[in-house]
Amino acid sequence: MSGVELKPPRTGQLRIIIADDVKATCHSTQLMLNLVPNTQVVATASNGQEAIQLVKKYQPDLLIMDINMPKMDGVSALTKIKQDFPTLTCVIISSERDEVTLGKAKKAGAFDFLVKPFTSEELVEVINRLSATLPERTIPQTGQLRDRRDVHLIQLASQYAKAHRTDDKALAVFEELAENPYCDEYWLKSLAMMYVIRMKWGKLKALAARLDEQT
Repeated sequence: MSGVELKPPRTGQLRIIIADDVKATCHSTQLMLNLVPNTQVVATASNGQEAIQLVKKYQPDLLIMDINMPKMDGVSALTKIKQDFPTLTCVIISSERDEVTLGKAKKAGAFDFLVKPFTSEELVEVINRLSATLPERTIPQTGQLRDRRDVHLIQLASQYAKAHRTDDKALAVFEELAENPYCDEYWLKSLAMMYVIRMKWGKLKALAARLDEQT
């Protein structure tokens, strides 16, 4: 299996699987979800067959799945998944808003449909509506999400990481990103490397302790 399986979810979190053969889409979607309280991506798949296997293994609360994938498309995969997991919520994503395909997705049991590239606001809206259908779970509405600012910081951090920048401006961006308690581990480790390069041992010690708590 070429998909990515992540660590088991913590209790009380909304468990999510992302299925898309475009790695960049999986990565960007996961970054957005990392900023949403009480959600965790438990696995990612690169095709419909992998999505079916991972759903059986993890039985997630939400499946975010692309339509056009190799081996098995999203609509076909969803049809099979719904046979065993009729209550699973699935959001279908596609680069085109084709009404025929949208109709097939709804018929297969899709909860919603997002057109790529979708915004963090659109994704948050879907999570909010899903949360409203799960009253037994303590999933807070995401009005508290700092999504616009944090997504902007992620974009800057990605640019600075590619350029291997460790100057004051880059450090400030990574430190502000790390202020979010749901900050992705990748950015925390990048910040740790900055502290090593700049010999900020006190800050490195505190950050290392935080990373240990997350593992």
